[in-house]
Amino acid sequence: MTAQNDGTLLFRNTMRITEGHLDGFREAIARAVDFAQRHGPQLMVQTFLDERRMLAHSFQLYRDSDAVRLHWRLADPYIAEVMEHCRVEHFEVFGEPDAEVAAGLRDVLAEHGTLVFSPRIAGFDRFTEAPRA
Repeated sequence: MTAQNDGTLLFRNTMRITEGHLDGFREAIARAVDFAQRHGPQLMVQTFLDERRMLAHSFQLYRDSDAVRLHWRLADPYIAEVMEHCRVEHFEVFGEPDAEVAAGLRDVLAEHGTLVFSPRIAGFDRFTEAPRA
């Protein structure tokens, strides 16, 4: 298995939901994910809730850094609405975004939680090709 150096990026965002904001958070996330499904460049978006600990985990898969930039341009109002109900506790980037996207993430997350970059060492996907028999 070899690394595909194709620019694919997987984001994992761990958000701490503000006390008393669970219902608002659920509603804002539902609107944001609905918008992303209809208009966004993401290949995949999944959000999971740990209600007991008031944490949410969002996973987003992007084809490349251009797709991330497009997402930022399109979804800014939805991101702002979600952030009214939570704060980023931890943000992980799997893959290697270009310098502009990496700098944008650092700027946005400078005062919020931790940001970690993990470069790809090996992998594959089946989003674009059928498995071989």
